[in-house]
Amino acid sequence: MNDMRSRVEWLERYQVALYLIALLVGAGVGLLVPGVAHPAEGAINPVLGPLLYATFLGVPFAKIGQAFRDWRFLITVLVVNFVLVPVVVFLLSRIVAHDQVLLVGVLFVLLTPCVDYVIVFTGVAGGARDRLLAAAPLLMLVQMLLLPVYLWLFVGNEFVRAVDLAPFVEAFLLLIALPLIAAGLTQFLAVRTRAGKVLQEIVLGAMVPLMMLTLAVVVVSQIGGVWQQLASLLRAIPVFFFFFASMTPVGAAAGRIARLDVAGRRAIAFSGATRNSLVVLPLVLALPAIFDLAPLVVVTQTLVELVAMVLFVRLIPRLLPAHASERADS
Repeated sequence: MNDMRSRVEWLERYQVALYLIALLVGAGVGLLVPGVAHPAEGAINPVLGPLLYATFLGVPFAKIGQAFRDWRFLITVLVVNFVLVPVVVFLLSRIVAHDQVLLVGVLFVLLTPCVDYVIVFTGVAGGARDRLLAAAPLLMLVQMLLLPVYLWLFVGNEFVRAVDLAPFVEAFLLLIALPLIAAGLTQFLAVRTRAGKVLQEIVLGAMVPLMMLTLAVVVVSQIGGVWQQLASLLRAIPVFFFFFASMTPVGAAAGRIARLDVAGRRAIAFSGATRNSLVVLPLVLALPAIFDLAPLVVVTQTLVELVAMVLFVRLIPRLLPAHASERADS
């Protein structure tokens, strides 16, 4: 058990570097062995489900009521992600508004807040990982409800009518509801049986490898297309960089206005800047064939975002230093 704990600690210590290695390995395999792209695409949901199960298993369900009593944090994270982010995204998306396929890909990925690796990066940067983790199911539910509304506002009713809503329902049931219920049952058993406790420790210890596997599978499945369509995708990259640059001060300001502590402000900054590309990708893959470039836009955003997150974990603590909390709360 001690050996396993040591391995888990090592994985957590070097997880950011390991995620980048997973991306590079996935890119290498996808480019050198293009035949694996199709089966890898079919494996996205099967690997994403266990990842989200492990993520939700880290949510202390017995303390969720306590987390929801932190109403200032919850209101702030909802306002940032579903009021301020859409305004920023609408303005930035004008850069690609002339190309509906690029526009749809950009909107799908930028209008949906991250619920998985954002928690990891928030913790690395000293943010309120626990509060963001407790808010993850609510963030997922609200984005599934509001995404069709935003698409209707930004793209038009004709596009929304052409989109099959079944993948949205399927994604919520398979990628959110089922992992959430399984995580709740596992926690219930963990406090009552030794087998449940062992299962919980094993799954939580597998969090980093599951994230590495998911990132590698996603990149393997799409990197060939990204490479072939690079000239078109380059037009979307400035949108993603401007988004990160915009949401950093917006998130920090929102946390300051809400008078959150520094850990809460850091969590808000990360939540506002990171997007739900891994969960959104299966939805975008289900779009009509005319939007075949849109999944590549989502993967491109993932690659840009993970590079940005490496910078974020060093930048955010400097922008929001720990001693600022005493000044704000005094």
